[in-house]
Amino acid sequence: QVHILESGGGLVQPGGSLRLSCEASGFIFTDYAIAWFRQGQGRRSLACITSSGDTMYDDSVKGRFTISRDNGKNSIYLQMNDLKHEDTGVYFCERRSAGPFQAMCNMGNPYEYDYWGKGTQVTVPL
Repeated sequence: QVHILESGGGLVQPGGSLRLSCEASGFIFTDYAIAWFRQGQGRRSLACITSSGDTMYDDSVKGRFTISRDNGKNSIYLQMNDLKHEDTGVYFCERRSAGPFQAMCNMGNPYEYDYWGKGTQVTVPL
């Protein structure tokens, strides 16, 4: 049974930093790409890491956010720096859908991900 748990969110002032964590279980972690999404005003894919560790970023977070994975801990991290009000939302860690492309990222289609957790809230006030 696939299980994903996000944590690390909170209230942070503009310009501050947070590190989100994502713990996964119930599947072969190293076989899958994993992405971070934000649900705020709409759903947006922010960062993705392939099974081999290659990364991709949305332009809105490039240079500020860093995604990483620790395969020994079945975990994904999102280091967020220089946070802005527009980064506010619920952040979800999502597994790429099982299939021939499961190891690869797809930033263009945010609906090709099949499991996620309950999310973690990030709030950056004005």
